[in-house]
Amino acid sequence: MVRLNLENSITIIQAAFNKSRELNTSPLTVAILDSAGRLISLQRQDGSSMLRPDIAIGKAWGAVAMGKSSRDLGRDALERPAFISSLTTLAQGHLVPVAGGVLVRNSENEVVGAVGVSGDLSDVDELCAITGIQAAGLIADAGAI
Repeated sequence: MVRLNLENSITIIQAAFNKSRELNTSPLTVAILDSAGRLISLQRQDGSSMLRPDIAIGKAWGAVAMGKSSRDLGRDALERPAFISSLTTLAQGHLVPVAGGVLVRNSENEVVGAVGVSGDLSDVDELCAITGIQAAGLIADAGAI
């Protein structure tokens, strides 16, 4: 069974940054977490602002913790704001419910972690995450787009 590790995390980050350059995005930060929410790798493009690592980790952490993309968590925030507010409190602020946190699945459809990207518009962040995940031969689960 394929798991997220340093090697495929590097592939994900490089592909996400390549997509960033192709799209001429603002400087991005990419965080990769395993299925237990532990950080495997985090890289920042030059010029990425100081809160971006926390935001990228929060997007990925929320996705892993709740088993759904940060985009779907954002939809939940609109429909059930008290619930997401409570989750954010329980998560001690480590949950960012906007697009850019994408679950990573293996070929058996098991969640093996998540990628969080922050720095540009949330939809662009998400696209860069998806591109990176696919480049590593894994399945990107961004929820209902």
